[in-house]
Amino acid sequence: MSVPIPTAPGKANTTALYDQIPREEFIQRNLGLARTCAGRFTGRGIEYEDLYAAGCLGLVKACDGFDPERGVCFSTYAVPVILGEIKKLFRDGGTVKVSRSLKELGLKISAERERCLKQTGTEPGVTQLAETLGTTPEQVAMAIRAAMPVVSLTPADSEDGNREWDIPVESPEEKLSEHIGLREVMDKLPAQDKILIRLRFFGGKTQSETARVLHTTQVQISRRERKILKWMRLELMGEVLPEKKKGKDKAKTKV
Repeated sequence: MSVPIPTAPGKANTTALYDQIPREEFIQRNLGLARTCAGRFTGRGIEYEDLYAAGCLGLVKACDGFDPERGVCFSTYAVPVILGEIKKLFRDGGTVKVSRSLKELGLKISAERERCLKQTGTEPGVTQLAETLGTTPEQVAMAIRAAMPVVSLTPADSEDGNREWDIPVESPEEKLSEHIGLREVMDKLPAQDKILIRLRFFGGKTQSETARVLHTTQVQISRRERKILKWMRLELMGEVLPEKKKGKDKAKTKV
């Protein structure tokens, strides 16, 4: 039987009821804490029902571990416990969490694949699966990818005992070298040709737009562009003939 406890207007004093009402009723009165905490994590890849279930588990643990003699409000103690249970869903051993609906769709896809293989001897495509299951090809593709095994970046069964994988990344030194080389070649171009290249490949202009800026025709821009790019390519590869590199001014006239 519940004992009435004086409370502030519009706010239930559930802490004061901790020792005076049954455990189940106390948990029911504090379900709002689980709902509020679960709502903070919506839209992050896990469905609300799963978040709320984890929040309820945290609420039960908080109820069992709460000690009113410490003088702490129950919600103050319970919220960190509830949040901890919800965050476990995201950690979950470091794997990617898949929503319940996506898991259910993956099971339906597996069953439909097996059925088609038995009946026709061929595996159905994404579009066929989507039509049969009444969903979209994008959802089918997502469910198939979600069902694939997760590859760890720190394999524990490596023969040499190394628990790390090298992930290839572009070398910043190589990229910097390419930029320096391109700038040096650009500096050798006559002013008009330099403007043409900048408009076309750095300014995103079309040949017609470049022609209007340089007061010429699109055909002339096209021809000049091909010659400039051919020369720049040879220059970057170091294949320009020596006689064409005698003097900066002469090099400009040879472009």
